[in-house]
Amino acid sequence: MKTTLSSLKADFLENLEIGQGRSGKTAHNYDYYLTRFFTHQKVGSLEDITTDRIRTFRRWLNQEAGEDGKGVMLATSNYYFIALRQFLKYLAKRDIEALSPDKIELAKLPERDIDVLYPEEMDQLLASFHPKTIEDFRDFALVSLLFSTGIRISEAAKLNRDDIREAHSEITVRGKGNKIRVVFLSQAARDAIAAYTSKRGDVDGALFIRHKKGIGAQDDLRLTTRTMQRVIKKRAQAAGITKDITPHTLRHSFATDLLSNGADIRHVQQLLGHSSITTTQIYTHITDTQLRNIHEQYHNLRE
Repeated sequence: MKTTLSSLKADFLENLEIGQGRSGKTAHNYDYYLTRFFTHQKVGSLEDITTDRIRTFRRWLNQEAGEDGKGVMLATSNYYFIALRQFLKYLAKRDIEALSPDKIELAKLPERDIDVLYPEEMDQLLASFHPKTIEDFRDFALVSLLFSTGIRISEAAKLNRDDIREAHSEITVRGKGNKIRVVFLSQAARDAIAAYTSKRGDVDGALFIRHKKGIGAQDDLRLTTRTMQRVIKKRAQAAGITKDITPHTLRHSFATDLLSNGADIRHVQQLLGHSSITTTQIYTHITDTQLRNIHEQYHNLRE
């Protein structure tokens, strides 16, 4: 059995990508985090992975590891220890003696600020579309899809035309870790997508494509996530919305809209494709604030 540190790390990364179905980018990042820890702390064997070395490395990350000679952000620091903890968990499953992953704690991060569009702002964005060009129809379909389903922009970019079946309101998407889930289209989103695809004269399989002149027959027409981000920002500005809107803002708006209207958080978790309920719970703070505002606005009106 291979027991050198480098071979164990290679086995772990292979299992991460092939055995667990994580993306190649995730495996690459984990390799980077582990290698940097091993190199900085002169870790040459499993016995060298100690709480003292981890504590020293954490101090270095927080104080000196950044490009400007200062520390990195807590969230960035946590990535290193998430990778190390996953590596140690892998070793434990193989009954290889090493430091317990439970010995590694993650820094508690401050509560995330989330930008959402309130219902009237979402209505304002959708109402601002008066499609004339093929790009107008495409962009309206994209915005409608994102708000109707709450899918990630990376998931939207992978969609193909045959993923959308006119007789069904369901779409199967492949999310993080290649996990499959079903999301649902509103009638308005179905109509917007149908209007867009009916205008197209191409045979490209991608759902959202570029339509500019001068594109060659061999060019990849599929919209990139970066282009989608620019589209959302441009359309929000044109609608007169002053917030800094991103595709993820629409995902946040989808989740808070469901929770504000009484949806169970576990169902929202499934629709968003979150592996942990903790991730979904970031939205409860927003909806709690909205409920408090409603209480203050409508309760004790007799006073």
